[in-house]
Amino acid sequence: MGFLDNGGISESKNGIILKKLTPAQTLVLGFAAVILVGSILLMLPVSGSSGKPTNFVDALFTSTSAVCVTGLVVVDTGTYYSVFGQIVIMLLIQVGGLGFMTTATLFALLMGKRINLRERLIMQEALNQLTMEGVVRLAKLILGITFLIEGAAALILGLRWSADLGLAKGFYFGLFHSIAAFNNAGFDLFGSFRSLTGYTTDITVNIVITSLIIVGGIGFSVIVDTYTRKKWRKLLLHTKIVLSTTAILLLLGMIGVFFLEYSNTKTLAHLSLPAKLLASWFQSVTPRTAGFNTLDIAGMRSATQFLILILMFIGASPGSTGGGIKTTTFGTLVSAVLTMVRGKQDVELFERRLPKEIVYRSLTITTAALALVIIVTMFLTITESADFLAVLFETTSAFATVGLTTGITAKLSTLGKLAITLTMFAGRVGPLTVAFAVAQKQQKVIYRLAEEKIMVG
Repeated sequence: MGFLDNGGISESKNGIILKKLTPAQTLVLGFAAVILVGSILLMLPVSGSSGKPTNFVDALFTSTSAVCVTGLVVVDTGTYYSVFGQIVIMLLIQVGGLGFMTTATLFALLMGKRINLRERLIMQEALNQLTMEGVVRLAKLILGITFLIEGAAALILGLRWSADLGLAKGFYFGLFHSIAAFNNAGFDLFGSFRSLTGYTTDITVNIVITSLIIVGGIGFSVIVDTYTRKKWRKLLLHTKIVLSTTAILLLLGMIGVFFLEYSNTKTLAHLSLPAKLLASWFQSVTPRTAGFNTLDIAGMRSATQFLILILMFIGASPGSTGGGIKTTTFGTLVSAVLTMVRGKQDVELFERRLPKEIVYRSLTITTAALALVIIVTMFLTITESADFLAVLFETTSAFATVGLTTGITAKLSTLGKLAITLTMFAGRVGPLTVAFAVAQKQQKVIYRLAEEKIMVG
């Protein structure tokens, strides 16, 4: 018989209380297990195009990047791995994007098994839901939405690329890139670390890929809420914040890239005005944590790289396939600052008041993320021979599970690869989830200390 115990779950059997893992610990260990299995599969000789085994560090890096839906690679996916290896990566991306608990739910439903209380609690944590109510129904919707959207996109991209690559290869590329884009993972099969730079002006590829990234990055609960409620005034506050913040960031990002790179001969200068706008739009969307690029990131101006770095750090939305501190966290902090500037007591958005614990949680997430990025960046400046902005860009990309790079990933040392691997893992499961998983349970506070003010600012 299971029961709750200070946030954990315990079980009585034969008179002995068996302590179970907390939901946060289960998530961390679950993702780690999937990564380990993926690493072993990618180490097999059959996974490499050369027929030789891949060393453990490179396999671990690639598996982590796939499960954490990042897209950073130390070897070229399209040329280094065989079709078997590429399929393994594709499946790891799918499992990582859906979450291993959603994937486990799929198999449980197919086998006719019931989802018990413990599994529902873990699903609540994995799907970033406020309550346990309806998590199984949401998981079913997630699976249906995912396969429907990925299938439609794979068909469109397959038809487009069949003209260039042939029927079989075209549809294979369409399936791989639709799964990678919807799950906000920047893996590609075009070789030579080119990503989608060969399709900078291709409207079909740009529109399909960016649509997949946006839909995958706004969160499944937002998709469901938008579909069921339809009218703006009826939408949940969470949905309104996600949609409005995402729209503002996409617009500002597009304007920023357009003007900053307009005369840059390495990126936009040689393109027509419509092509400039299309490329600027794509590069504004991809920091949602997707990792594809149609422009040379290394050739961008430092100001543009820093703008993309900020967009990456903010990332996608809660309950989505993307990473970062999340749009709602950013929106909450901006609203809290504006509230303080206006001299108000409550943080208000769309005629609703946010609880103080949400503001505290947002501040904690942002602070933890900044600390992680700073520490890893400082470490990499010691171990790697790259300039500071490139290292900071790489670290932020890893934390936010984006996959964009200025080109230093393949040149990382063994220590650098391991540092980025851990950063991707922490970014995917969330800094707070990792902290909760390793921290000791805290006792309930039964008294409060006297209050005293300090000077700040």
